[in-house]
Amino acid sequence: MTVPSLTVHPTLLHEVVSTIVQASGSDAREAGLVADHLVAANLAGHDSHGVGMVPSYLEALAVGELHPGVGATVVKDAGAVLTIDGGQGYGQVVAHEAMELAIARARELGVCVTAVRGSHHVGRIGHWAEQCARAGQVSIHLASVVGERYVAPFGGTDGRFGTNPVCLCVPREGQDPVLLDMATSTVALGKTRVAHNAGLPLEPGRALDAGGRPTTDPGVMWTEPHGALTAFGLHKGSGLAVMAELFAGAVTGGLTTHAATTTHEAAIVNNLLSIVLSPEAFEGSAMAEQTDLFLESVAASRPAVPGEPVLLPGQPEVAAREARRDGAPVDATTWAQILDGARAVGVPADVIEGWPTA
Repeated sequence: MTVPSLTVHPTLLHEVVSTIVQASGSDAREAGLVADHLVAANLAGHDSHGVGMVPSYLEALAVGELHPGVGATVVKDAGAVLTIDGGQGYGQVVAHEAMELAIARARELGVCVTAVRGSHHVGRIGHWAEQCARAGQVSIHLASVVGERYVAPFGGTDGRFGTNPVCLCVPREGQDPVLLDMATSTVALGKTRVAHNAGLPLEPGRALDAGGRPTTDPGVMWTEPHGALTAFGLHKGSGLAVMAELFAGAVTGGLTTHAATTTHEAAIVNNLLSIVLSPEAFEGSAMAEQTDLFLESVAASRPAVPGEPVLLPGQPEVAAREARRDGAPVDATTWAQILDGARAVGVPADVIEGWPTA
């Protein structure tokens, strides 16, 4: 059965998230960065990484696996290479600070490779690529989820690694960046949560049940015994996921997912390897011209479906922001979970009563 939803204005969404995060132990800056990130994900059309993550964060806080007030700690500085420990602090803070450091170092040296290990959930990776793009920097990001077996490898039937996203971004002065941000699974785990809460099926080929059989039920990812997601593009997505795990987990000096990896009760622990490049260190003046010429050529392809133009990386997010500028949809189940979380951390009843109900 499909669950109804409500549309919530971005300003109110931000207020709700920041109020809850402050009530759960964060200062105003930390709460603001978390709210900035989650609301931006909803507005970009990625509800999987939006305000629906709040209940999960509160669960991790309750068992001591998410640590408020912890930022990015540089544990090794090798000039163009920075290694940062996240201390299981809010990833929205850790990654923001890590990108600030990487951008400054790339401007100075032309490139900065930044390894972030052991952060709590860093959220939508495209957010960090956009931070780099606003500073005029090209960036590449690979992430892994420590100890979480959501995705079956090619030829396998049970989960062996996370959704391990890969993100690449090229800035364009005065225009939206060219942004590719994708999970290496056929669907992000959070999208199965959104579908499960909304009472909607997955598209065929996206998931396997606990017996390794194809299913369209998103609940297999949220009820015992768990099923698994499939990797995109057969062997290609599976192979890319493996390499993302190695680059983000092993190369950074963090952990990879295997039998001895610590299992967390509620936390989502991420590693992130980011390569930030300054165009000026190469041929910056030529980059803009060649980017424009290439994208114009790609966009000029004859549409396969009349009236539906060729879609370039980043355009879905631009379209979503336009469509959602006055409000983002939140399904009633998720909204009720958020309000329950607010009550659990002591947000005053009169404040919650001022928020909409499903």
